[in-house]
Order: sequence, then structure tokens, then C-alpha cells
Amino acid sequence: MAMLYVLATAEVDELLMMPCFRHPFEKQLAPFEHRWAMCERAVEPLGRRVTVSDLEYRLGGESRTLNTVKALLGERPGVRVAVVIGSDLMAERERWYGWSELSALAEFIVVGRAGTAMGVAAAGEGDAPPLHIPNISSSEVRDRLARGQSVSTWVPACVLDYIAAHGLYRRAP
Repeated sequence: MAMLYVLATAEVDELLMMPCFRHPFEKQLAPFEHRWAMCERAVEPLGRRVTVSDLEYRLGGESRTLNTVKALLGERPGVRVAVVIGSDLMAERERWYGWSELSALAEFIVVGRAGTAMGVAAAGEGDAPPLHIPNISSSEVRDRLARGQSVSTWVPACVLDYIAAHGLYRRAP
């Protein structure tokens, strides 16, 4: 939903969805290949303007936004890079790894999250019509799946089918 809204309201030519390779705070993740495949399925209805990138896989190691943006600029010199983040991350962005360098290299498109006031806008710019996506975390989705609870209103059916077919996010017996 957030990607569709960004495509419709922000001045972007293309969106790259990038599953992280290794979470910097040791969050347990499904294998990269499965997360990449789920992303592919999730973006399919959005058409050619959304691509799933394996850049962080190719970089390897701990995923950091600064490193990803630098690598992307290395692969696509002269391109304008904007990073889409949830408004819930705005308060902590200055604590991000290499924030001052990152903010000089990329713009930010902020998508409103429930409980926060900011809508879609470039960071630091004026007000924009808010898109409030459900205040649901990926951790909560994984926890619900592990408990056998439905997440069908949060996760596309094609992704849920993939999760079921590959036995992902089940609790160990």
C-alpha cells in the first residue's frame, strides 16, 4: 500500500524494494532467498515501476542504509536517490549509522504510520496528505504467523501462499 501511494504521489520514476541481507541489530530473519521471493510476489501487481533489488545480498554483511545508498549510486551514477521510511523512524534518524553523510546523498520520502503525524513528504519539507498505514511491525506479523493467527489483512495472498508452501515463520514444535 505504501509503495502504491508513493508511486501515485511522489516524483519518482522507479521504486526499488530491497530486503536487507543481515539486520544490523541481529533480528532473526527468514533466509534472504525466501524474503526476496516474497518481495517479488508482493510487488508484481505494481508493474514495471517497482523492482526487487538484490543489492544488499550482493553487498553481504550487515545491512546499513548508508552503504546501500553508496553502492546504488556507484551502480547508477547521477541518479536521484530517495529512501522511503515510516514516520515512526523520523525521530531516530539522526542516530542512524552515518546519518550526516546519508542525508547529503539521499532524500527521504516519509510515509505516515498510525500514531504519528507526518504523511508522505520529503524529510524536512511541508505538510503532505497523510497516508496512515497500519501500525503493524514485521515482528508482529511473524509472531502472529508463528501462533497460527491470520495476517490476511496485512499481507498479500500471494505472499501468504508462498509462506505456507515453504513452511516459513512456524514455531518449532
